[in-house]
Amino acid sequence: MAVEIDRSKLSPMMQQYLAVKDASGDAIVFFRLGDFYEMFFDDAILVSKLLELTLTGRDCGLPTRAPMCGVPYHSVEQYLKRLVNLGYRVAICEQMEDPALAKGLVERGVIRVVTPGTLIESSMLDESNCNYLAAVWSRDEEIAFCAADISTGAVNLHKLEGKSRTDDLISLIDRYHPSELLITKDFLDYKPVADFLKTRTTCMVTLRDDDCFSVNNQRETVLKQCGADSFKALGLSENGADAAVCCGLFQYIAETQRAIVGRFTEITVHGKDGVMGLDSNARRNLELTETLRSHEKKGSLLGVLDKTETAMGRRMLRTWIEQPLTQPVRIMDRLNAVELLMKNSVAMTELRSLLDQVFDLERLMSRVMFQKATPRDMKALSQTALQLPAIKEQLRTLTQSKLLTKLEADISPLTEISDLIERALVDEPPLLIKDGGVIRDGFHQELDALRHAMNHGADLITEIESRERERTGSKNLKTGYNRVFGYY
Repeated sequence: MAVEIDRSKLSPMMQQYLAVKDASGDAIVFFRLGDFYEMFFDDAILVSKLLELTLTGRDCGLPTRAPMCGVPYHSVEQYLKRLVNLGYRVAICEQMEDPALAKGLVERGVIRVVTPGTLIESSMLDESNCNYLAAVWSRDEEIAFCAADISTGAVNLHKLEGKSRTDDLISLIDRYHPSELLITKDFLDYKPVADFLKTRTTCMVTLRDDDCFSVNNQRETVLKQCGADSFKALGLSENGADAAVCCGLFQYIAETQRAIVGRFTEITVHGKDGVMGLDSNARRNLELTETLRSHEKKGSLLGVLDKTETAMGRRMLRTWIEQPLTQPVRIMDRLNAVELLMKNSVAMTELRSLLDQVFDLERLMSRVMFQKATPRDMKALSQTALQLPAIKEQLRTLTQSKLLTKLEADISPLTEISDLIERALVDEPPLLIKDGGVIRDGFHQELDALRHAMNHGADLITEIESRERERTGSKNLKTGYNRVFGYY
């Protein structure tokens, strides 16, 4: 607080707000009140300027009203996106019980902290780019760098050793373009890294305590997030820099998401993995993904090659261009696959047509696992799954390519999932679950009965009246209603 106040004189709700604010560190608190997320005191003054909102006031128990501004809950994502793009963290504080049923003050709690590196909403992400949260840790003569995209579940780990490890770290930061970097103060005090972060990147730098990287404290968090029973199963050492950096990264994900969901099933450990090392200057001068002068995709190598049909394909192509292969066998596998597709124009045309109907499955699955999926997300998941059998069928005609044969074998048709969703959801579901009308009539017997009661309540009351008149023999029996007892 910029100005000290006597908290004992505040209203209970405002004391609740400040308790949440104190526990949220430097994050702006979006405090749910009815149909709005409200901000008070310093947050209200700041956000009203940043987002050009009207600054009002609210009685709070003090002689002067508390500064206040707010945004509608149904359009909150557009405001979150603007604040995150400006480099702010936002704590979402929700009502944890129905206000109509609450006895006294409504219970509230932070359900998530939104930061640049932890976004999963499609409206807040660029579908063509990965959105990496990265972490760095150093131990003895080794540096470990880990980058995870929680919107897709991808995790990449690099272990750097030798005299060039600092330069290699800077190259990795430039390669992955993380939206947010978790780092300790010791690293930020290291001039080469600090200078690069200040002058050559736009990522949010989040300072973390050494305890966040403690293997002893965070081991279980990593194992639960990855659904593994040991570090060895994940390709990690028991107590090295690689284990510590993963601890720091997954602890932050659990802290901000307020959940451990097992989304990350694999950690890709990179070593001498046949990928060409390019420093930041080489990447820019080669104009791999953007031009040197205008910083646009058009005119770059990516702009020339990108004929992809899906968001997943666009992200993969960008990764392949930024990390060119050096192993002849892997290069030839890709070239053979491309050549085979070019020679089989019918199969290629059919695959492009099928892929055009595929949604962003990677990010859809993340929203499902973080329980952020909307009814339309589920419908998109089903529509994507419906294309998979036909895609597999086309790939089976291209057996001369080892790469395409493996791809066909790796694709699961997800038939049970698509069948369930198609049976359960209406053809055109609403945007939000709260809007209702998500589940088809006939899918769930109890739901059908409740809907009938809701839509035909008057008829049901009339039926009860008739039944009770007949049972009691009283022709004058009628039902009544008041707010205290309800129907009687």
